Amino acid sequence: MPNGAVTGGIGGGAAAYYVMANAIKASGAIVKVEADVFQQLIQKQQNGLVVFNEGGILSTSYKYLMSYKGIFFFTKTKTPLILPGGMEVVKTKKIWMPD
Repeated sequence: MPNGAVTGGIGGGAAAYYVMANAIKASGAIVKVEADVFQQLIQKQQNGLVVFNEGGILSTSYKYLMSYKGIFFFTKTKTPLILPGGMEVVKTKKIWMPD
C-alpha cells in the first residue's frame, strides 16, 4: 500500500474529510451570512456575479453564493432574493457547502 494511503471503514471517512478540506483550501474562505447582509453586499457591486440554486425536498429553499473583495459569501433563504439589474446570475443544479 502506498505511503499515506487510506482504505476502508474509518479511513474512508478520513479520506472524504481530506478531499473536502482540500476543496475548501482551493476555493478560499466561505462566509455564511444572513440574507439581509448578503443583499447589502450585492448592492455594493456594480456588475457582480451571483450563483444560485433553487431546491429542497419538503420545502423550497434558495442558496446564493457570491465573491466580494476576494471572500466568498453564502446565504440560504426560504424566498428568492431580489437581485439588482446588472448582476450576472448563474443558476446551478446544486450548491454544496461544507458544514
